[in-house]
Amino acid sequence: MLPVIVIVGYLVLVSAIGSLLARRASSSLGWAVGGGQMGLLIVAAGVAGTRIGGVGTYGVAGDVITTGLWNLWYAVNTFLALALVGLMFAVPFRRLRLQTVSEIFTRRFGARRCQVLTSLCVQTEYLIVNILEPFVIGSIVSTVLGIPFGWGVLIGAVVLITYTALGGLWGSAVTNMIHCAVIIVGLSVVGLVGLHHLGGWQEMTTRIDGALAAADPAIDRASWWSFVGAGWAAVLAMFFSATIHTPAASVYVNFSTAARREKDILPAFLLAGVIAALMPLLSGFIGMQTLAAYGTNSGLASYRALTNLALEISPWIGGVALAAILAAVISSGGPILLASSTMFVRDWIPGSQDWSSERQLKAYRIATVIYGAVAGLIAWQGEIRSILDLLLLGFAMVVPPAIALGYLIYWRRTSEKGCYFGMLTGYGVGLAWYGGIRWAEWSGLTLGADSNSFERLLHTCFVGQSGEGIDPSYITTLLPLIAIPVISILTPEDEEEDGERASDFYQRLAEPS
Repeated sequence: MLPVIVIVGYLVLVSAIGSLLARRASSSLGWAVGGGQMGLLIVAAGVAGTRIGGVGTYGVAGDVITTGLWNLWYAVNTFLALALVGLMFAVPFRRLRLQTVSEIFTRRFGARRCQVLTSLCVQTEYLIVNILEPFVIGSIVSTVLGIPFGWGVLIGAVVLITYTALGGLWGSAVTNMIHCAVIIVGLSVVGLVGLHHLGGWQEMTTRIDGALAAADPAIDRASWWSFVGAGWAAVLAMFFSATIHTPAASVYVNFSTAARREKDILPAFLLAGVIAALMPLLSGFIGMQTLAAYGTNSGLASYRALTNLALEISPWIGGVALAAILAAVISSGGPILLASSTMFVRDWIPGSQDWSSERQLKAYRIATVIYGAVAGLIAWQGEIRSILDLLLLGFAMVVPPAIALGYLIYWRRTSEKGCYFGMLTGYGVGLAWYGGIRWAEWSGLTLGADSNSFERLLHTCFVGQSGEGIDPSYITTLLPLIAIPVISILTPEDEEEDGERASDFYQRLAEPS
């Protein structure tokens, strides 16, 4: 009964807080970028909560159980990702007063096709996230409340839509302050009580070794305990998939422009990185406890990797664990739904930037309701087999515009054609590469004694030793990294037509706001 009360109470609290902040979102600027009036702590909490979702909590816990402590690199990459944005991109975003990351290309070149393509790349990831959030919430709510999965998804979608549409960025940021506190305090309590329940650190590590040996005597336990147990190639792949794409994640533009003072931006993102990094570390620690308690073949997947032991210890501790998981999922869902709606209106509807504040605000809220409803419908009816596979696809698709952003801000010779065709190449080939991996999985591609060179190449690219092939993030990084400067050199901007626009753009980047 207690977990039910926790779930229902938390969902009602989030919806109520978001609704009460509707007054702060009474204009389009107030809704999309908080009117530029957010302080350091609220920006930090907003960013940290956005970064952490199911992957950074129960996803890390589950991966620690199955493959070892090297998965805690996710925490390091989380900090590096937000530090990268804070050090190199957040201040330029604010100086240009952007509301979507895509707008920077139109500000620089005066042409919209890079803006639309960037939005397509980012929206590929955001659509996936917007579908997964109500899916995961629905899974939790339906299990705890004993209701059909469809009703659980509906509840999740309604909560996300309500506090986002009404409260805007203020609603997302303030609720994320609560979410971050609940996640860190909740997981800390669960971890400490769980360690005591298992008899302390020494007893837990002994039981983990026993569980690994029972699962397979051939398992290299030293490798499981090593932070590079899967090899540096796997660690590097995680860095590419979890970090490189981050500058193009449009929601960080919203928070950058929302900061009250420019000097608060870097500390806010660094603090957000520290807060966000704590969550996967705590989750991995609880994953270790779950492995010690139940072994590798317990079948504990998804959020149960973090909650099963807690629920066994006490309904109160179980309720705390469920609240932490729910907070992690909702904290990323609201801001990303907001960024998606903002991008849809400003990037996909020509002339929308010239609308009145009232008309823009109405369009943002309508887009939020429609976007959230469609995502919820897909989450309910779609067959989602692997959350991680979908997220890796989304991350990879955002890398090309992230590379283009770096060139655009820090290399004046970057041309519009270089950005456009560099991003298009990375996006198209990355999507095809992901399709190749899924094809290899579907066809059961294997090598035989009579396999020719082409078949061996396909196996290396799309299967490899890991069974998942080469991560698409490598491809979507390498191609734009080379293509953008080469095409820019071959197709320079016309100095006479572009000189004044370029001078104004880079002057604004250089001047503190």
